[in-house]
Amino acid sequence: MSQADLAVRAPRFVWTFGLLRSELVTTFRRWRTLALLGVLAAVPILVGIAVKVETQDGGGAGRGGDGGGGPAFIAQITNNGLFLVFTALAATLPFFLPMAIGVVAGDSIAGEASGGTLRYLLVAPAGRTRLLLTKYATVMTFCVVATLVVALSALIVGALLFPLGDLTTISGTQISFAEGLGRALLIALVVAASLVGIAALGLFISTMTSSGIAAMATTVGLLITVQILDQIPQLHALQPYFFSHYWLSFADLMREPVYWDDLVKNLGLQALYAAVFGSAAWARFTAKDITA
Repeated sequence: MSQADLAVRAPRFVWTFGLLRSELVTTFRRWRTLALLGVLAAVPILVGIAVKVETQDGGGAGRGGDGGGGPAFIAQITNNGLFLVFTALAATLPFFLPMAIGVVAGDSIAGEASGGTLRYLLVAPAGRTRLLLTKYATVMTFCVVATLVVALSALIVGALLFPLGDLTTISGTQISFAEGLGRALLIALVVAASLVGIAALGLFISTMTSSGIAAMATTVGLLITVQILDQIPQLHALQPYFFSHYWLSFADLMREPVYWDDLVKNLGLQALYAAVFGSAAWARFTAKDITA
């Protein structure tokens, strides 16, 4: 590479890095973003308090079993507060977490267009492709942060309300508390990776309209629709292709040995959605006539 090429590419790299930093700062300073994170952090608190109150009243933490279709971690919370992390992630993943991602992703491009700032961003040397990648990187960063907020809130509440110690896996084997923390972190990362598909879908929808509210509403509406369709037995042939179908497979990380089949299917499906809708978003955005 010649010095002339380096001289041209270096400012673009610096500008792209600056744009990413600016996007992250802007996103996490918005009151809407802070409110979403606050709601997510409140879910483990409410679950922990509910389990604690029910235990003190003699109701038994595990009375509900796993009637909601998710992993039965809630029955173990009173024995080990670390299980509140797994329970909180299982409770927020079907709706709260993806809804928050849908709001941020849906507003990523459409919000700039409705605010009249999109064309000014495109005047800079980063170009449409780099801007789109920056927006997606910002959404994915929010996925990780939102998931870790739920996990950290649950860990703190679990430590305050319940005992901590060695864990009993779903398979009935014992693992140390340190290994349990490691698996909790791994589960949080898997949950964040499970949101890649809805993030790409929201980004694509965001390139289709100039209304941030419309993009957010459409993304959340599709999320709810897919969740409903995933519960209809007559659609069992199609359900493995829904982005939400394998979301709760993270429970297999708490088995000994770990069951990898559904985990691999989940991550592969998310990668497929990211590739398809990411490419669609790029094709739409690069050909779009920007007027705002």
